[in-house]
Amino acid sequence: MVGKPGLDGHDRGAKVVARALRDAGMEVIYLGLRQTTDTVVDAVEQEDADVVGLSMHNAGHLALAPRILGALADAGLEVPVVIGGIVPDDDRLALADAGVVGGLGPGASAEEVATCVRDAAASRGRG
Repeated sequence: MVGKPGLDGHDRGAKVVARALRDAGMEVIYLGLRQTTDTVVDAVEQEDADVVGLSMHNAGHLALAPRILGALADAGLEVPVVIGGIVPDDDRLALADAGVVGGLGPGASAEEVATCVRDAAASRGRG
């Protein structure tokens, strides 16, 4: 599942990622722009998602990702979360500490994206 939490209105990268994952043989649900924590958690539960990909370009990653991870845990959903987009190197450790299992920056290849998502799914036992 790929989504754009927060007020970020830039979704070209998320659409490219969704297409790359589909081309790699994965089923992808693209939630679209301006998703709330609740809509992400509800969609994960309804669709039985194996991995959540959050696309971030609005500098909200340190607030939004931990909030979504916490809400997933509160709902009893053990789903790995991967972040893509503009994430400074200094913030990657904090995101990993919060539970984010992978991160991709601008310019990541389709192969890198697919590998990151497959590794995340395998960490859950759903490779």
